[in-house]
Amino acid sequence: MPIQTYALHPGFAAEASYRDLSERLDDTVIAAIGAALKTYPVLVFRDQHLTDAQLRDFALRFGPLEIGRPAARPGRRRLAIPQIGDVSNLDEDGKVRALTDKRRLDSLGNRLWHTDASYMPVPVVFGFLHAVTLPPPSPFGNGETEFADMRAAYDALPQATRDAIDPLVAEHDIFWSRAQIGFTDFEPGDREKYPPSPQRLVRRHPVTGRKNLYLSAHASHIVGWPVADGRLLLLDLTSHATQPGFVYSHDWRVGDLLIWDNRCTMHRGRPHDEMQPRDLRRATMLDTASTLDEAA
Repeated sequence: MPIQTYALHPGFAAEASYRDLSERLDDTVIAAIGAALKTYPVLVFRDQHLTDAQLRDFALRFGPLEIGRPAARPGRRRLAIPQIGDVSNLDEDGKVRALTDKRRLDSLGNRLWHTDASYMPVPVVFGFLHAVTLPPPSPFGNGETEFADMRAAYDALPQATRDAIDPLVAEHDIFWSRAQIGFTDFEPGDREKYPPSPQRLVRRHPVTGRKNLYLSAHASHIVGWPVADGRLLLLDLTSHATQPGFVYSHDWRVGDLLIWDNRCTMHRGRPHDEMQPRDLRRATMLDTASTLDEAA
């Protein structure tokens, strides 16, 4: 069955048709999904009901998977498979976490505009996020996930600005992003385990050849610039890149599976009813090299 796409945000986000991604898919289907992601770096598959093992196995068809920061910590986890990230407000026993829970407070950093794992020396490529349980609507938001098109944002900059920022490198730091929301209660040894990483400010997509901004809440400053000047530039670029015209907001339904390309998008979660369970499961594909090794 071919993959058909229906644009949700022209040239950026689309709903993709496929009846059941839990099946063992042949190579032509995987290639078709990869081809669709070239045009639409945010793809939505509806009515998918995957076990964690099926989600892992599907994501593995695209490349090796990350074991994220929460899963790398010692101790008991709610989810058994380390390559499946627990994007929920649930504790190890499946109970809703208290508002003061340390892991919940850490995860609130995901409400800042960011690119996954850009604080790692080799960041990530595709994210796969599957909705298992969703809370009812709340006055503060319904837990939408917003995505920003960093290709279109780069294209919309004046040529002189593009020329000026093309060679710049930003330092990305998980401790900087979390400090912005007041979270500093990291585990002992985390600072040594996750040192800052330099990343290109402008990337050329290795598949499409198209240039895009590479921004994230993790980006703390511009290498070689006074810290204050670099932070102001990053704030200005982030404000530019997250204008409504560049953003697709996804309203979740149970069974949705989203795939997005972290190399040319930013995203953020929105508020939801924290007193009700919200359970999403994520797999993330690893890249193979630093952004500094990419063609300019």
